[in-house]
Amino acid sequence: MATTLRLEIVTPEGKVFSDDVEMVTLPGVVGQFGVYPEHTLLTTEMVPGEIIVRKDGRDVFLATGEGLIEVTPHRVSVLTDLAIAADRIDEAKAEEAKRRAEARLREKLSDEEVATINASLARSLAQLRVKRRYRS
Repeated sequence: MATTLRLEIVTPEGKVFSDDVEMVTLPGVVGQFGVYPEHTLLTTEMVPGEIIVRKDGRDVFLATGEGLIEVTPHRVSVLTDLAIAADRIDEAKAEEAKRRAEARLREKLSDEEVATINASLARSLAQLRVKRRYRS
């Protein structure tokens, strides 16, 4: 039985993570779920939240946005609009983005604008939760 699986996380800016890992925990639409080597096939949506990567017995934490997850027995592929390691999150920028989004939501907006701003707010909140939980 394999002891690792390949994790690849890709954003519009490029490949954020590509390595063999022992386990990964992902924020799916029905809640967080863990993936170990030899996992069954799965394709699902990802919601803004936290990815926890277990490698060499240590955990790495990433804030993530919306995206898609594909799981095979030997690989996990994540396509997302945001993935940033906890130690690289700029808390002040994330807090400012949160404040801007909240202020914009108080304006009269179209449904499309509300959806876009809510998505931005969710990404900011995910970054703040991860950064504050795992201060480096």
